[in-house]
Amino acid sequence: MNSKVDLFLDKAQKWQEEMRLLRRIILDCGLTEEFKWMHPCYTFQNKNIVLIHGFKDYCAILFHKGALLKDTHGILIQQTENVQAARQIRFTTVQEIVDMEAVIKAYI
Repeated sequence: MNSKVDLFLDKAQKWQEEMRLLRRIILDCGLTEEFKWMHPCYTFQNKNIVLIHGFKDYCAILFHKGALLKDTHGILIQQTENVQAARQIRFTTVQEIVDMEAVIKAYI
């Protein structure tokens, strides 16, 4: 666990519980926790895999190369039309994350 991520989560004014749960799920997948672009970022063999971030209306995990994933559940969202490879899974409640934990792990 990265102390910079601890600080980020402690300071979060919104989505704190959701982001802590996402962190636990992602770490369960064996990824390395880093802090890049002022957000928790998770890598495998020095390659960026997923990032946690919060917005006004939702928090999300962003797959850096999500466009390459098979989206069998139809849950990956292209943030804007200008985003090429990255895709998000968005959440608005802890329960949504709990319900999707197995799917999140499968996508990771």
